[in-house]
Amino acid sequence: MSKSRQPPLEPSGVSGDDAPSEQVVWAALAGVVDPELGANIVELGMVREVEVQGGAVSVAVALTVAACPLRDQLRADVERHLKAVPGVELVDVSTGVMDPSERSALMARARLKAQDRAVPTDIPATARVLAVASGKGGVGKSSVSVNLAVSLARRGLVVGLLDADVWGHSVPRLLAMEGAIQAHSGKMIPFERVVGSGLLKVISMGFLSGEDEAIMWRGLMLNRAVQHFLEDVRWGALDYLVIDLPPGTGDVQMGLARMLPRTELLVVTTPNQAAQKVAGRAADMARRGHIRVAGVIENMSAFTCDHGKTYEIFGSGGGQRLADEIGVPLVGSVPLDARVATGGDAGAPVALDEAGPLAEVFAAIAQRIVTEVSPQLDMAGCSARLLEHVEKALGPIGA
Repeated sequence: MSKSRQPPLEPSGVSGDDAPSEQVVWAALAGVVDPELGANIVELGMVREVEVQGGAVSVAVALTVAACPLRDQLRADVERHLKAVPGVELVDVSTGVMDPSERSALMARARLKAQDRAVPTDIPATARVLAVASGKGGVGKSSVSVNLAVSLARRGLVVGLLDADVWGHSVPRLLAMEGAIQAHSGKMIPFERVVGSGLLKVISMGFLSGEDEAIMWRGLMLNRAVQHFLEDVRWGALDYLVIDLPPGTGDVQMGLARMLPRTELLVVTTPNQAAQKVAGRAADMARRGHIRVAGVIENMSAFTCDHGKTYEIFGSGGGQRLADEIGVPLVGSVPLDARVATGGDAGAPVALDEAGPLAEVFAAIAQRIVTEVSPQLDMAGCSARLLEHVEKALGPIGA
């Protein structure tokens, strides 16, 4: 048995040839990111103790307050990360409450880290930020982003949709939006679309250039464009911000990790193994940038023809395999259906059709996001509220 209160500098003793080392356990815990603070729980000092006994691992995590609304989410993230470690058979996570000195130290670490990476934005502290990513193009990431944003808005929420795919912007077409962006007091005003009792606010490079005009920019300019969309947009009230990322693991993704560290990632893949493996790189990129991977969405799963027979044209199980591999939930599977493409071409996303089966699929994904995967923050709760107090006293982060 081995037990420690700090990450070991060298691998510590193990019980049995297949048992995980203490160092490996601490390394896995460093992949658990506090979604409000954008830093992992090890560097924030939230892990009080780790005990390894054969294949059983016990972890004590300190929360900022007893009623922290992220308690269950953090416990689940710790369990998923540790159960993905070879040799770990049983995980026990206990939670405690920080004393005033520990909370002060945590907020000092969080502020210092955020000052190094974040930019000042108009995005409310209570808004959850969901970036939709893929390892490669052609998996339907943009259609998933748009239909997810629409489904969230249908729940009566105010949802921002940022098209960060600067080269391949398609959100204006998918929503039948066009025209030039207006500005007020030096801030861009998002295009708006009422969805049921909710509201969609949209920003895209497509509103600043023609639909057929090529954007021939390199990494620095791409990053600067996304930074403008974060800093210089009057987002106003928001419950969720959905960001449609470009495919791959390039400059925009790395820049977003620095500029908006509280971003959470949803990885889109198709069922086939080749796409799954490439999508895994997007998750690896996020974790290297200390962004929480919230879940996986499988797109283009089984196709059901008019006479009821189902065909797995792109294979099966890729979404679940990827979710298991990276230790996150499979949030949902979207069937392969031509109506997704035709709805996008017409600017009428399938999620708008309240009676349609595809709308039900996206509604179920939105339901799981708001209740399990990335629920709305209670600012009376834990670290987000503390960070707000710090900002009021010391000035805004990134200023």
